[in-house]
Amino acid sequence: MKQTTFTFLLLAVISLVSCRKDKYEPTLKQYDQTQIMNYISSIGLTGMIRDTIGGDTTGMYYKIINPGETTATPLDYPTKIRMVYTVRTLDGTYISSDTINNHFVDYVGHIYTDKMPLGLQTAVKNLLKYPGASMRLLVPSHLAYGTAGYGSGSSTIANNKIRGNESLDYYVHVIGSYAGDGHTPSDMSNYDDMVIKNYMTANSLSGYTKVESTTLPGNFYYYKTLTAGSGLTPMTVNSSFTATYTGQLFNATIFDGTHNGDNPLTTTVDGLVTGVQEALINYAVVGTDISMLIPSTLGYGDVVDGTIPAFSCMRFTWIVTAVTTP
Repeated sequence: MKQTTFTFLLLAVISLVSCRKDKYEPTLKQYDQTQIMNYISSIGLTGMIRDTIGGDTTGMYYKIINPGETTATPLDYPTKIRMVYTVRTLDGTYISSDTINNHFVDYVGHIYTDKMPLGLQTAVKNLLKYPGASMRLLVPSHLAYGTAGYGSGSSTIANNKIRGNESLDYYVHVIGSYAGDGHTPSDMSNYDDMVIKNYMTANSLSGYTKVESTTLPGNFYYYKTLTAGSGLTPMTVNSSFTATYTGQLFNATIFDGTHNGDNPLTTTVDGLVTGVQEALINYAVVGTDISMLIPSTLGYGDVVDGTIPAFSCMRFTWIVTAVTTP
């Protein structure tokens, strides 16, 4: 009886060992690698390079689209940057492609502490390297949001949550860096002007006049008089005035519609952002209906103000109904 029992147990152990040899259980890195390679193949991505810095340990793939200012000091963790990005999961259940909203301003070393993937932070420093550069980047899940994922609610609802074990597809553009950390200041005026021109083209806007700021030379706003005013009192920086207006981002998000229609605002010119001040002073009197396209440098700059992301260009429409100038 003892011999029979021993034989049975031995056969059972051999059977289990045999089964384990036949069963493939990939590690998380192997799983990520398979998903990324399948993704590259399925959508026909070309020119993607595997990150081999540090001994081929990250599992990231990337493609430099624009090398940027390669003669500048390379980006480092203490470098403060402005960054625009898009991101999606490889399975397409989460897509965030709004480059008007997806703005980042902080130090390279804070990308991860600002709740963005460690892989993105590593790639900006080691792969993107320079101000003005842009790249396509595939981040494996173990360097993204891991098994927990990111966001709240259900991952079955599109754009509601990045579910666990999802690798990410990024487009990243570092507009530039700041002075004082071994870098020259980035030229935001050129970037803003490109954004405004692209916006006008995409929305078939015409008839706008480009004006150089007298307060910040080298920066430009655009205006269009929709209805000419009949008032005789010129506006100055010290004027108070009454008007209705709407302020919106270039993705059509209205960030200030409180004083539109039948709810006019009475305020002072000097309380407005620089671009709006200059456009009103130069081109508005009582009765003027004016549209303005304001660059971020003449708007809120790098300040995040409510629903206004950092370095946002803006569109305003003002209708002036009264002006008092001391």
